[in-house]
Amino acid sequence: MIAYIKGTITYKNPTYILVETAGVGYHINISLHTYSRIEKEEQIKILTYLHITENSHTLYGFSEAIERNLFVHLISVSGIGPNSARIILSGMDPEEARAAIISENVSAFQKVKGIGPKTAKRVILDLKDKLIKESGDEPINVNARGNTYRDEALSALVALGFNSSRVQKALNQVLVQNPDTGTVEKLIKLALKLLS
Repeated sequence: MIAYIKGTITYKNPTYILVETAGVGYHINISLHTYSRIEKEEQIKILTYLHITENSHTLYGFSEAIERNLFVHLISVSGIGPNSARIILSGMDPEEARAAIISENVSAFQKVKGIGPKTAKRVILDLKDKLIKESGDEPINVNARGNTYRDEALSALVALGFNSSRVQKALNQVLVQNPDTGTVEKLIKLALKLLS
């Protein structure tokens, strides 16, 4: 497997980049998340995953290890190919996708084009335990209202300038310790204590 490629970006658009290294140009498919991270870069070290089928060898690139790891998990789910996984990681950042899977938040996948409730449930069913085991996070059992509160709190805290992945972790912790958090305001206050 090609673990990463280090070189010069010779072409860039939101779906793929061309990276030249040692006189060879590599076509690397990327998500919108990775594109947003490397948009201004010229020299790059990009993590890669080589997907091999009978008809092609396709490189996928990632700006961070968590995204590549999640991509590999996603393509292990029946019915999710590399393009579907890339669409999921373009519609949500890796931390959002991970949190949605662990908290069984089917509605979070609705903003991802082409991913319906059935597919979202299959992803959650197949990956939730793996992701919990991998990270040591506690499962989060909250009702639909709790998920709505979580999404609103996440938006509000990110708007206040907090890092999205830190906010996700704080909200997860709050919801594990206080599953009956009554309001968005209370959820935000409890998360702020962990973030400050």
